Amino acid sequence: MIISVASGKGGTGKTLVATSLALSLKDIYNVQLLDCDVEEPNDHVFMKPTITRSEAVSISVPSVDEDKCTHCGKCGEVCAYNAIAVTKQKVLIFPELCHGCGACSYLCPEKAISEVDNEIGVIETGNADGIKFGHGKLDIGQAMAPPLIRKVKGLVNKDSAVIIDVSPGTSCPVVEAIKGSDLCLLVTEPTPFGLNDLVLAVETVKELNIPCGIVLNRAGVGDGKTEEYCREENLPILLTIPLDTEIASFYSKGIPLVVGLPQWRSGFLELFDKIGEIVNERSSYIER
Repeated sequence: MIISVASGKGGTGKTLVATSLALSLKDIYNVQLLDCDVEEPNDHVFMKPTITRSEAVSISVPSVDEDKCTHCGKCGEVCAYNAIAVTKQKVLIFPELCHGCGACSYLCPEKAISEVDNEIGVIETGNADGIKFGHGKLDIGQAMAPPLIRKVKGLVNKDSAVIIDVSPGTSCPVVEAIKGSDLCLLVTEPTPFGLNDLVLAVETVKELNIPCGIVLNRAGVGDGKTEEYCREENLPILLTIPLDTEIASFYSKGIPLVVGLPQWRSGFLELFDKIGEIVNERSSYIER
């Protein structure tokens, strides 16, 4: 089963949930924890994995042979991301904007464009206390997170309980990381900002036709409108974590919740059981 852990905004406790769920399951299932928040991965801070393998990730970007080029401009016209600008005397390439689709080289009438590798980041894999661990690190200045996320998701072992930590928000990297999940856990906090961004995240997950459940973190603050929204939208709150200085203290020290407070393991095991029920019910409905 593949479970993605996402949030409409940063700082809601997404990493707390992903790492604690992985650690709670590790003695019962084969577990993979994949950090797809490639612009700012931090699961490793809590899991402290032993990295055994590192692999550079590149995308193909255009390179122009000016001797063949007639500056017809077709490559610039076909590029949807403005990664190519053609003047009367020069073709300008902006690798940081290129999505590596290859349309420019395919459509160049003079065959003046070839493709070269542009390194965008690295994926690292290893082990963390019996958990198969993997994450991606996007190079500073690079804008193309989705190709790196796809590489990290290529590590998925469907025979394991796979937990994917997703970047916050609702942008392209989030969509890329969530795709293919059996369920998406949306971690939120009961504040006006938390609710606003939860609504956006729920709409994103609905567009992807992926079931979701809510983890309400820092419960005990706010005005109850987040819980009201979940009831109105029939969104199950699968786990509630209170606003607690002890939890915050462990988190600030890089100590996972279920390590600092082992009594929380049972809560995360119940969370996994609830997820399984939702996924199985959805599978039965689709089969009918």
